[in-house]
Amino acid sequence: MKIAKIEQFFPLPRIRLVKVTTDNDIVGWGETTLEGKPKSVHSAVDELADYLIGKDPLRIEHHWQHIYRSAFFRGGNVLMTALSGLDQALWDITGKYYGVPVYKLLGGAQRDRVRVYAHWGIRDLSDEGKARSKERLDMLSRSGYTAYKAGPAGKWRGHEPPAVIDRFVECAYTMREWVGPNVELAFDFHGKMTPALAIEICHEIKGMRPMFVEEPVPQENVDALKLVSDHVPFPIATGERLLTRWGFREVFEKNAVAYIQPDTSHCGGITELKKIANMAEVYYMHILPHCAIGPVAFTASMHVDAAVPNFLAQEQIDQGLGRELFVEPWQVVNGHIELPTRPGLGFEINEEAIKQTAEYREELGGEHFHEIDGSVADW
Repeated sequence: MKIAKIEQFFPLPRIRLVKVTTDNDIVGWGETTLEGKPKSVHSAVDELADYLIGKDPLRIEHHWQHIYRSAFFRGGNVLMTALSGLDQALWDITGKYYGVPVYKLLGGAQRDRVRVYAHWGIRDLSDEGKARSKERLDMLSRSGYTAYKAGPAGKWRGHEPPAVIDRFVECAYTMREWVGPNVELAFDFHGKMTPALAIEICHEIKGMRPMFVEEPVPQENVDALKLVSDHVPFPIATGERLLTRWGFREVFEKNAVAYIQPDTSHCGGITELKKIANMAEVYYMHILPHCAIGPVAFTASMHVDAAVPNFLAQEQIDQGLGRELFVEPWQVVNGHIELPTRPGLGFEINEEAIKQTAEYREELGGEHFHEIDGSVADW
């Protein structure tokens, strides 16, 4: 069996897929979405296809090592996203070849179902804003979610006046009031804060007992991240912008966070996500895999979630369930998704849905400036 063809698709905003077909017509799917870099990753996949065409798709680790190590410049978000999507597709092919779900090839299931958390929050305290938030909460509650994640709205400077901080704090406590003590709430700061501001805000919301605060500061400086963790009485998480085991090494060695959030479409695919999770286990860190893109990436994450002991919860956004791209979308029941039972990644793509090509629009910032003085602000 050899790899015969590699194709790419852009069916929906923030969803880019790669399809790998073998010479005996086994098809594997992966997701190569990298927000803001659509042309770069597309070209990277084309370059890697030159190597993969004609190769045995079952030699997953061999191909991973070659793609990562053969070039003088290793890693980076473009290469790793291309590699991640192709890695997912090779696992999909391998599972179908052997007739088993991918998690059975990773050591077997540690659990029977995967816990997921949804995106929901209160950002607007007006009557209209609260009504919109309540409507979404009621809709999500029907699926029995036991955890939600929100984020502070707008841009944040090095420090903000009390009114800005108090508005976010009031939103956080209102959320706790609405869901009660049996539901977990987390907040994603998107790396917008300085350490001092992050610590201040975390202390303001500690009374509502967050599940975690994600990326309180940018990911580049692990010592700054540890400074926040050391001064905050609840878990801190990071990792969606960290790539490979080497990218997480310093976070582990400094015990800089409680939870890590590698993304299976960026960190190195299924192959690398499992290795990162295994490393985290040594430091008693749980994984909360990041996934804010499409259903193929989400499904790939679920197979690792099923196979590792130190899994806590899987991020899930609406389009991650595959309602627009899968013949049978994933169903959330009591805040969990049952493990896939079909071979490979376990879904069937709606071939008609991927024939369309979405219109590109700006993703994850870069175009925004701070509204007060015109200087560049983080997304």
